[in-house]
Amino acid sequence: MTETPSASLLDELRASAAHTARSGAPDLEALRLLRKSGLFAAGPSGASVNRVVEEVATANPSLAIVLFQHYAVTARVAEWGTEEQKSRLLPALTSGEMLAASAWSEPGAGAAKKVLSTTAVRQGGGWVLDGGKSFTTGAGIADQYLVLVQTSRPHDDGQSVYGSAGQSFFLVSGGNPGLVPDLGLDLVGMRGSATGFVTLKDCVVADSDRLGPLDEAPKIIAGVRRTGATLGAVSAGIARAALELAEQHLARAGKLASQAVRHQLVDLGVQVEAARAVVARAGELKSGTTTLRSKLFATVVAEHVCVEVARMLSSTGYVVANRINQLIADSRAVALMGPANELCRELVAASWQQ
Repeated sequence: MTETPSASLLDELRASAAHTARSGAPDLEALRLLRKSGLFAAGPSGASVNRVVEEVATANPSLAIVLFQHYAVTARVAEWGTEEQKSRLLPALTSGEMLAASAWSEPGAGAAKKVLSTTAVRQGGGWVLDGGKSFTTGAGIADQYLVLVQTSRPHDDGQSVYGSAGQSFFLVSGGNPGLVPDLGLDLVGMRGSATGFVTLKDCVVADSDRLGPLDEAPKIIAGVRRTGATLGAVSAGIARAALELAEQHLARAGKLASQAVRHQLVDLGVQVEAARAVVARAGELKSGTTTLRSKLFATVVAEHVCVEVARMLSSTGYVVANRINQLIADSRAVALMGPANELCRELVAASWQQ
């Protein structure tokens, strides 16, 4: 098991991020290197996931998001999978032979995903899935998708803020002819993350492809936060990259002789370390609210640091090709990813009503 990306891999990923920022398409060669790196075996603890994701994000936030989603699906299989599912999938998932993606969001469902239009209907001994998923990271490059669908009439269980009773998860192979990815989304940030749509049309799966109990997806979703793995790790990596960019530029420009500049860097560095600390705390505590708070805090810090660094770079940072502009766009993207920051706030606030 490898928990630290090599310097050479980070260099490759950094170069890939610059390329995909222009192309908007996933870099399959960089993804191949990541899959061969041994990093897919990191885990299962939230602490190890956060460490690896943060390091990868310093070089390539897009692939850090892909990696985070892969870890999330792997953890769900390890926690909720049948013995057959574990023996069939986990070796391939942890070796990098298989890449996993989550397909939960869809147009019109809202952040809380209380009512889904994507359905699964029993047919013979299996199920037929129909509908569409949006903002699926890893669309078209994943080998396995964890798909959230409506399996019976939704109803409020009085406890879940995210999802509703009547929803279930299915594991769908990327090779299933009923699953069609579409990378037509032209994103501002995370441009190398292969984030797009997934259409499910007469998608036939076996009952053995269902993950976890029928109609009780919220139980699985609620457990995700207790693992301590947090998207805040991506934001912490982005903030570190922005701060390092500022330090290098100001050193080359001879501006570190200014006490005001040095003090500004110190203040930004304190904020970066605070974000890293709360992310690390989430990984160690396995507390749902700490995980959510870490995501909220780290995303705010990352965007603030990136914007301040852009100001410090002055006209140099106003050039499209300057890396700070992609880091700003990437930092804003994390706040929109599930659970989006507004839903994070609602999930934390709901804990006081129980």
